[in-house]
Amino acid sequence: MTKKERAAAIIAALEEEYPLAECTLDYDEAWKLLVSVRLAAQCTDARVNVVVKELYAKYPSLEALAAADVSDIEEIVRPCGLGPSKARDISACMKMLISDYGGRVPDEIDELLKLPGVGRKSANLVVGDVYGKPAIVCDTHCIRLTRRFGLTDTDKPDKCEKQLRAVVAPDKGSDFCHRLVLHGRAVCTARSPKCGICLLNGLCLKKGVD
Repeated sequence: MTKKERAAAIIAALEEEYPLAECTLDYDEAWKLLVSVRLAAQCTDARVNVVVKELYAKYPSLEALAAADVSDIEEIVRPCGLGPSKARDISACMKMLISDYGGRVPDEIDELLKLPGVGRKSANLVVGDVYGKPAIVCDTHCIRLTRRFGLTDTDKPDKCEKQLRAVVAPDKGSDFCHRLVLHGRAVCTARSPKCGICLLNGLCLKKGVD
């Protein structure tokens, strides 16, 4: 079985096991996803989903958030950790969306990467979830599981993304990454992977597993 064939088989198995592949961050507009994914750095998605409710209650539009004092944003987002830097990035990002993009979130990775606080993981998430374009979101679950499966051999997000793009069908990448999060939390955990009950037992190379 080639690496592409194994990737396709793994994706098919995960599709059956986790039919709903959705982002675990709550949002209803593209700019809100940018805010949430910035807040999610070193913070759980569940906590971010709680914090943004207060943030959007006070600043319900992109324009309102762009006009907010950074200190006020920081006060609200502090529970997510790294409050000063996250507040600065969010404020600068919202301002740039208005000044450079007419209030519209770009749909190209290269343009998204120009925004303050936006890295490749965030850019891929927006491109894939909001615009339905080919995307590979290399978060910790993606990197850890695909190495374990033997689909990648690196812990570097950019290299992991490149390797996965070579073996994963473009229209499958975004949902595949969401399913990796679900599987990584439920079965293929970092500290004690439940290999005995894993549906991927016959496909996973179990790299990094004692």
